[in-house]
This record gives sequence, C-alpha cells and structure tokens, in this order.
Amino acid sequence: MQRILCALGCFVGLVCLSAAPVELGPNSSQLNISGLGWYAEDAPILRRLPLRLKPTVTEAVWSLAQHPSGARIRFRTDSTRLTIAAANPDTSTMHHMTTVGQSGFDLYVDGAYRSSAWPDSTGKIRKEWVLGSDRKLREVTLYLPLYKAVTLQGITLDSDCHVEPPRAFAIDKPVVFYGSSITQGGCAENPGLSFTAILGRRLNVDFINLGFSGNGLGEPAVAAALAELDPSAYVLDYWGNPSPEVFRETLPGFVNTLRQRHPTLPILVTSPFWFPAEAGSPEAHSQSERKRAIARDFVGTRRKAGDRQIFLVDGLTMLNASQSYGLVDGVHPNSLGFQFCADGLEPNLRRVLHLRSRRMGN
Repeated sequence: MQRILCALGCFVGLVCLSAAPVELGPNSSQLNISGLGWYAEDAPILRRLPLRLKPTVTEAVWSLAQHPSGARIRFRTDSTRLTIAAANPDTSTMHHMTTVGQSGFDLYVDGAYRSSAWPDSTGKIRKEWVLGSDRKLREVTLYLPLYKAVTLQGITLDSDCHVEPPRAFAIDKPVVFYGSSITQGGCAENPGLSFTAILGRRLNVDFINLGFSGNGLGEPAVAAALAELDPSAYVLDYWGNPSPEVFRETLPGFVNTLRQRHPTLPILVTSPFWFPAEAGSPEAHSQSERKRAIARDFVGTRRKAGDRQIFLVDGLTMLNASQSYGLVDGVHPNSLGFQFCADGLEPNLRRVLHLRSRRMGN
C-alpha cells in the first residue's frame, strides 16, 4: 500500500509540474522582436537606437529613442490565454494622447485587434487576455508603447502550449521610416494605429519607426544611423520639424548619406500634409508651400540627374484640407488621421516594393 501511495504521489507531482504555465521571459528566443533595428546589440532593452550611438546623436534624440514606437512582439501559439507583465518608468501623460497610445500595449490576434493594456498609477502593466476557447495556432502581435520607455517582465501562456515563430512577412527586409512626432505616432489613440503600424499590417511588411518627436531635423548622425540598416525602402517624412531653410539644407546631405550605402534602394520623400493654420495664416501657408516646393524640386532634380529610385509623395494625398478633422490639435493626426496618411502612402509603397494592389474594400 505504501508503494502504491508513493507512486500515486509521484504521479500527482508530475501532473502538477506539467500543469505549470509557460513563462516567456524578456530574453526568450521564442519571442520575435520586430521593428527595433539594433535590438540584438542591447537585448533585452527595448529601444530604437543602440547604446554605441548615444554619443553621436543629440540628447533629445537619445531620450526619444527609449520609446519603442513601432516595436512588436510576435509569435504563434495555441495557448487559450496570454498574460503580459511590463512596466513604464515614467507615469506622466500628455494632454493630447491617450494613456493607451502613449504607454500601453495593443494585442492583435490573426491580424485583428483584440484589446489593450495600460499602466496603473505606479507604471505597472499586467493584463490577461483570452485568445480563444480552442487549442489552435494563432498569430499573436503585441504593439509596444509609442511614447514611453517600457521594460518587458514576461509573458505567460497555458501549460503544455506550443509556441512557434510568426509567419513570414511578404518581403524579407523592413521599411525604415524617419520623421517627426507624426512619424513616431503622435497622437494615435493606440500603439497599433500609427500610420506606420497600419501600413505594416496592410502590406504585411516589417517596419522600423525612427520618428523623433520635435527632433526630426535631418541631422547627419541620424542619417548615418539609418544608413547602417538593411531595409527594403526608406521613407523620409521629416518635413514637420525643420524650417524651410533647414529642410532645404539637410535633405541633400541626408539622401547622399543613404545613397553611399544603398545606391539603388527606393527612397520616398514626403512633403507637408495640410495644417488647418494654413487657412487663416498666410505665413503658415507660405511655410508649408515652401517645404512642398523644396521636396518636389529636390526629388525632381535628383531624378533628372539619374537617381530613378527616389520618389516624391505629395503630403496632400496623405491628409488634405477636407480631412483636417483627422487632427487632434490642428497638427498631429488622431487615429482617423493616420488612416488617411496610410491611405495616401500605401499605393506609393506598394509600387516601389512591387506588392500587388489592395482590393477595394479589403
């Protein structure tokens, strides 16, 4: 009888052990971290520039690089539940952004939005989601905060679940976006609703977001950083921060730096979308018009000189005067405004990446 009880106890112990949940820590090789071009250098720190580049960029750019805008955690699993634990070091909020967009996570399952997680008053994030009632493989994507640093503490899944790599993107290399707060994602309500994230889902392409709020100024050090990457295309969307004079001065050097490393890669240069201030201020309208002319003339001149892989994207096709309600403060898009921006940029990216056109209604 003692042998039977001992054997039964051992069996129960094995069952309890096997029922332990699957814990994926921040260093887990089963978590695919997309959208951070230098992640392997400083993993598991979730930031957009590597530590070795800190001395080369401004203090403001380095500070903004701690915000993992565009970063995604991706994998497939047959777990029915998912729990995330993370923390923001800073609990402040901005008046024109939601806490979710600024500091939270979005969960997408098989490409569809499910729900979000956001920090409590101490900056701690803990959220459990139901992925489904049955055990089948699902594609999981977690979008990271747009405007706050975050530390991932772990992801918990069902016991005995399978975890597999995510599905491949439509093309092997990411699209790299450079720009201002608009590119970084201000002021999307959710991390998954910046225009870069929307385009990533629509095109099924990886992307790297190097928008730096208030600091997209075309600095040579940032151009050199972008040139280190190995993308499928660059989108230069930094018209929002520089004056027309600075925009004109920096654009040629920025592109030349990229061309030294990537002589034939597609480069898309955007011009200003519509600011409502243009309707009431001749000066504001003149500033935007000058930048539109600078982008148009620059791209036209380079193409005539033989660079056939540089393209202009007219910002007024991304957001025009009739769509100005897509701005939260007259400057930054809300989530609807980012839909407009994605609509305008999408056909240009499809063309240069040789991706099939999206069917209407899809």
